[in-house]
Amino acid sequence: MPASESSPPGHSIVVIGASAGGVDALLELVAALPADLPAAIFVALHLQPGVINRLPEQLSARGKLRARHAVHGERIVQGRIYVAPPDNHMVVRAGYVHVLRGPKENNQRPSADVLFRSASVTYGPAVVGVVLSGFLDCGTSGLLSIKARNGLAVAQNPREAHEPSMPQSALNHIQVDHIAPARDIGLLLPRLAREPPEAWPAEVPRAIEELEGNALGVPSAFVCPLCQGRQTETELYGYQSFRCHVGHAFSLQSIAAEQADALERALWAAVRALEESSSVARRLASGAGENLRKRFEEKGEAQTEHADTIRRILLDTRQPSVTDAAELAAKPKR
Repeated sequence: MPASESSPPGHSIVVIGASAGGVDALLELVAALPADLPAAIFVALHLQPGVINRLPEQLSARGKLRARHAVHGERIVQGRIYVAPPDNHMVVRAGYVHVLRGPKENNQRPSADVLFRSASVTYGPAVVGVVLSGFLDCGTSGLLSIKARNGLAVAQNPREAHEPSMPQSALNHIQVDHIAPARDIGLLLPRLAREPPEAWPAEVPRAIEELEGNALGVPSAFVCPLCQGRQTETELYGYQSFRCHVGHAFSLQSIAAEQADALERALWAAVRALEESSSVARRLASGAGENLRKRFEEKGEAQTEHADTIRRILLDTRQPSVTDAAELAAKPKR
């Protein structure tokens, strides 16, 4: 059953997820790693498509280990750092790395959760999952999978992280094994890599299978923000996850962020439509008779007023940001 039976003893697979502020944390972490690390490291850094990713060169220059973008089908080698290529998921299989364009999770590709989950399913207790700086709660779902198969969970100290949300979410929902600054995590990993892992569990909870997309959760009232498909939802230790039939997956926080973005786009579209309608009404008024002219002028003025009201709301700096709104929506109600 365990693919890791053929792998070296110890925690030989280290998966790392990071987002905003994660590059600096990764550089500090790899600078502390020894050249003889008896483990392979896999990194999923959340970046927008089209952004040039020079992370492998940066990591290779900072530390003693060679880093490179993963190539589909290449063999896993100890002491090497594999970085997920831009706009592709990186998946760990038994002895090999797969690179694929699957459905986005939390609107991210590459996704830390996809990487974590694949490593957990394949290598079980031999996996160490590390969550570094980043927005929202990416990585939490993947860490739940790792812990369910007796792997280890490590989180950057939120007080030291540039963006504390990702590691703080891990602490809120998971019994994390180690909490440390990024550089101390780099000093910790060699010791963990040499420690014998626990045994594989006899089974994993059904909720984990639902989080991983291998079982259906309960029907959800929300539709998928990306494809508008029906979703099911799952809750485990207070972490809520949503998945559609296509495979898009979201946490409650990421759904709130997506809905906030969609609402903002809709409101700006409404501003444009109102202003265009106002302009049309004023033109009609200029060539209409006395009675119709007044009606068209009133319509144009009303639509301009509505557009200005919506614009003021959108531009009000006192309004919470998309991230603030998502985190507020995800807070438990008292």
